[in-house]
Amino acid sequence: MTTAGVLADPRVRLGAGVTALLVTALAVHRDRVGPGEAAVFRAVNGLPGSLYRPAWALMQLGALGAAPATAGAAWLAGDRELAGRLLAGGTGAWALSKVVKRLVQRPRPAGLLPGTRRRGPEAAGLGYLSGHAGVAVALGAAALPRLGPGGRALTLAAVPVVGLTRIYVGAHLPLDVAGGAALGLAIDAAMTLVSARTARHRRVGEAADTSPVRMIFPANAMPTARMALSAMA
Repeated sequence: MTTAGVLADPRVRLGAGVTALLVTALAVHRDRVGPGEAAVFRAVNGLPGSLYRPAWALMQLGALGAAPATAGAAWLAGDRELAGRLLAGGTGAWALSKVVKRLVQRPRPAGLLPGTRRRGPEAAGLGYLSGHAGVAVALGAAALPRLGPGGRALTLAAVPVVGLTRIYVGAHLPLDVAGGAALGLAIDAAMTLVSARTARHRRVGEAADTSPVRMIFPANAMPTARMALSAMA
């Protein structure tokens, strides 16, 4: 089975997301940055300043507002189920990222690495993990099964760039982005499992409603039928 086939299983994605989240959370430190992570950060953060405008535009795909925006687009396109998934997944990733930040308590890059280049409005709060990366991955993972080949290629290219833009503007370190992506993947996988279970229960209920007794005596006629049978007895 191919890697894509394995990752199609939401249970695999949930396990991978939770594992990556735990690994990255345990790897970060509140008072220092490892040499490898620092090197990756400086390579991306040191890119030319002329890239800021396109980077800012792509960064919005991971903002909180991207969840209702994409959900609205799906709703207008007639896909109400996807609209609900996008709204719940995106806002859920944003909200849970705030919880994880408080648990890990890692500062922003400027508080750990001298010479950090900060571009645009200064990011407030804590560093680990990246809410933008979480939102972008949650939205992308929910939308991928409904997109055509072109849309999938564009999504798979854009989602990782959202995390890179957060490093570029000096808001996050690489492990922050990796942790955010893991959170987004886990949230979408969990929602897929819940949705599948709900659909199974609905099918079981519909099958019960088409039983021979139900076909002869509809639900609203059952009380009358029981009364008639009692009178005959």
